[in-house]
Amino acid sequence: MKSPWFKSIIPVVSLSAVLLGSVAAFGFRDAPPLSAEETDAAVTAITSKILESSQIAHQPLDDVLAGKFLDRYLDTLDGAHMIFLSSDLDEFAQSRPTLAEATRTRGDSSLAHAIFKRFLERLDQRVAYVADLLKNEKFDFKAEEVFAYDRKNAPRPGDLKAAQELWRQQLRYEYLQEKLAGKKEPEIVKTLGRRSARTAETMRKSNGKAVLEFYLEALAQVYDPHSDYMGAEQLKSFQIGMNLSLIGIGATLQSQDGYCKIMELVPGGPAARSGMLKNGDRIVGVAQKQGDDFTDLVDLPLSQAVDLIRGKKGSSVFLNIIPANSTDDSARKTVTIVREEIKLEDQQAKAQIIDLPSGDQTQRVGVIDLTAFYAGEGNEKSGPTSATDDVSKIIEKLKKEKVTGIILDLRRNGGGSLQEAISLAGLFIPSGPMVQTRDLEGHLEIGRDYDSEVAYDGPLVVLTSRFSASASEIVAGALQDYGRALVVGDTSTFGKGTVQTIVPLSRVMQDQGLVPSSDPGALKVTISKFYRPSGKSTQLEGVKADIVLPSLTDLPEIGESDLGNPLPWDTIASTKFTESNVVKSSLETLRTRSSQRIAKNPDFDELKTDIERLRKTREEKSVSLNEERRQKEKADLAARVKASKEARQARGIKPPPAYEVTLKNVSRPGLGERVVQKPPIAEAEDGAETPTETSAAPADDIVLHEAQNILVDYAALLNGKPPLGMD
Repeated sequence: MKSPWFKSIIPVVSLSAVLLGSVAAFGFRDAPPLSAEETDAAVTAITSKILESSQIAHQPLDDVLAGKFLDRYLDTLDGAHMIFLSSDLDEFAQSRPTLAEATRTRGDSSLAHAIFKRFLERLDQRVAYVADLLKNEKFDFKAEEVFAYDRKNAPRPGDLKAAQELWRQQLRYEYLQEKLAGKKEPEIVKTLGRRSARTAETMRKSNGKAVLEFYLEALAQVYDPHSDYMGAEQLKSFQIGMNLSLIGIGATLQSQDGYCKIMELVPGGPAARSGMLKNGDRIVGVAQKQGDDFTDLVDLPLSQAVDLIRGKKGSSVFLNIIPANSTDDSARKTVTIVREEIKLEDQQAKAQIIDLPSGDQTQRVGVIDLTAFYAGEGNEKSGPTSATDDVSKIIEKLKKEKVTGIILDLRRNGGGSLQEAISLAGLFIPSGPMVQTRDLEGHLEIGRDYDSEVAYDGPLVVLTSRFSASASEIVAGALQDYGRALVVGDTSTFGKGTVQTIVPLSRVMQDQGLVPSSDPGALKVTISKFYRPSGKSTQLEGVKADIVLPSLTDLPEIGESDLGNPLPWDTIASTKFTESNVVKSSLETLRTRSSQRIAKNPDFDELKTDIERLRKTREEKSVSLNEERRQKEKADLAARVKASKEARQARGIKPPPAYEVTLKNVSRPGLGERVVQKPPIAEAEDGAETPTETSAAPADDIVLHEAQNILVDYAALLNGKPPLGMD
């Protein structure tokens, strides 16, 4: 999983001083404009030198790293290990001993083009073989066959015959998926034939620049998963949206294993507001009008998929998706999203005031929903924007309404401004250090909050998930180190504790007297690392929860540890800060109370069953190709979802009264607007409700409700009273 969607990019820096001498030695200083071939060579050599000199790990491009570089490039083209043969790898391996020197000194990328040429040859062989199977084979799914879809660690096929058997099994898997999704044979044959041919056609259109981009991207990501090479077009897209695919529906997309996958929902965007899409959903089809045939997106280049999903403001787009938490990839649902302009106020902090029944009392809690640490100039009407200022206003409102305690919900917060993270943490802590940053040369800079005023000193819970990253981890880590807040949620946060900068290669080349024949693109390199006040890194391990709650997002596949070549977790010396023992003294009681509630809560029973089913599916990494078995599994899932919903309705548990506080109504008297609980229902193509979700219960609501109970217990303990949380 590639992860530049988390927002921890700092302003551009010039690294020309680092490269002085080394680039000049390359032989192009004061030379006339470079040819296309010379430009590619210069870009390759300069990229390797920048990564060696400026990347925080300071790893030289030696033979060991060059070997990993070659493997990474092969996986970039053939991540499923189904295209290249073992004989191809033996042939390419002959370049391993000289690859480092060829890359560093001559900028030689000829190996990239040779490998890509062989890749196209193998793709053509697969297209021909698949076309023949679709024409002549009878697709029968009565046998007890199993398809292993996760082959990233599997050996590559030994010869063409072995490769063809893999291609055949994959085709059978895709055929059965489409059949289970309700498609007829002619449509399936057409879709799969076109899908196979399209992949080869698209790759064949890749010019030399595109191949070099694949190659240098692989080189950058050998150093760490957040370093990257971006060609000219990719750089333009990055500058526009801070990501390749920030699109009109308000979702950040990424191509993964041939699927167009939702990596992040933009706060306040149409997709997020609809409630019908989630992080991890895979978009497999798109239509512009209701009733139109869906355009197949599987194996379609991401840029083309984005073009199909984009559209005019106010128009509708129909998406056919595989839900993130589905245990069956044939399960599909269709959602309709109206394309809209994403408004700034929709992304800003907001809150709910919730009146929780607790015994014979009502406990009023405040939940602040913060999805980004934003800071900007705003517009003429709104003026400058600041997450800290906005949260401060909301806190004042919550205090006026006499809340028992506050939950700061960072479950969907992927990061943002470092300074905002520091100042926002300072709303709950007197002045002091909030984060330590170590740069390339080992120098430490301490990020401090200098404002001694505390906006809120009452009971505080920070709610986190695996999607809480970067600046979110700084806030959660600081509040945990100080003992100021109880961290509740997934086992740990994402674990992104590094900072990147963008280095335009045109600027570096210009400083070295080089004139490229075309825009050489840019490098994104990791230049510093975050540490908590206690000296613990947030890298890799993230921030561990004080109280862990069952959750469908608490998966090892979500996080820094699942990315290739992550930088390690480490520690530095603690900085001086005043720690409170308030949380520690209450922790065991709070854990016990929470465990007791969870143990007798039927909603959590269902959720834990869903989690176990999802865990087994991910561990098996294979799927049955027996149609009868798969149909039974779908029927069982439908029955389970129906029974769960009926059981929830029978229990008749109504959500507690909740009132929304926004920046528009924060200064008005009263609790705010009453929240109407209307969970959205995804519609199937025939208009009927379709049971495609793994969880029949709203898992996010269950987790939030338990966090509220923990907060009420915590508030009682701080006041020297018995816990009051709802049983």
